[in-house]
Amino acid sequence: MQERKPGYLPSLKLVAIAAVLGIVAGGLAVYMRGAGDGNGSMQASVDCAPAQATIARLDPLAKGQVAAFVTEKHGRNLSLPGFKGPDGKDMKLEAYQPRVQLVNLWATWCVPCREEMPALNALQKALGSDKFQVTAINLDTGDDSKPKEFLAETKIDALPLHHDATLASFNAMKKAGIAIGLPASVLVDGRGCMLGAMNAPAAWDSDDAKALIRAAIGEGV
Repeated sequence: MQERKPGYLPSLKLVAIAAVLGIVAGGLAVYMRGAGDGNGSMQASVDCAPAQATIARLDPLAKGQVAAFVTEKHGRNLSLPGFKGPDGKDMKLEAYQPRVQLVNLWATWCVPCREEMPALNALQKALGSDKFQVTAINLDTGDDSKPKEFLAETKIDALPLHHDATLASFNAMKKAGIAIGLPASVLVDGRGCMLGAMNAPAAWDSDDAKALIRAAIGEGV
C-alpha cells in the first residue's frame, strides 16, 4: 500500500477563487488564517508566558506578504519528535536553542514548498545569525537523495538538510492543530515557545517578513 503524504496546499490565488465561489473540492486543503484550537497533544513543557510580550510586537506585523501569519494564543511549547540533522545523526529542535527559529516543513513533491525555498534561503542569508535561523525539515520518505538533489539544483546553499522520512514532525503538528498541509512554518523563540504559525507559502525574503523576524529577535526594541 502506498504511503499517504500530507497534501500540499494550492496557491493563495486559487484559494481566493474557491472562497468566492463557495466551492470545497473533495480532498483539497484550504489555507486557514488560524493555527488550530490548541487542543492537540503539544502542551507547554516550559513557561511560555514571557513570550507574550514578543507576540504582542508581532501582531501588527502580520500583514502584506506575511498576512497569513497567525500569532500564538495558547502559550505552547513546540516540541517535535527527533529527525536527522545535516550530519545524518538524530537531533531535535532544542539543539539550536537559544536561537529564534522559523521551522519550515517541506517536501520535494510539494510544488508550493519548492517555490518557497529560494525565499527561505534568502531570509537565512539576510538575517541568519546566533540569534535566528531558518530550520527547514524535509519530509520526503525514503533516503535523502531527492531533497539533496533538489537543494543542489536550485542552489539552496544556506539551508542545510534536515530530514524526517517518518513524517513524525508533520503528524505532531497536525495533531496539535498547527499544520493543515504543506508548506507549514512555525516561528519559535529561543526557549522553544511558539510565537506564531503560517499554513501557506510566503515571500520570506520580503520586507514584511524581515520586519516580522526582526521583531521576534528583538531588534529595534
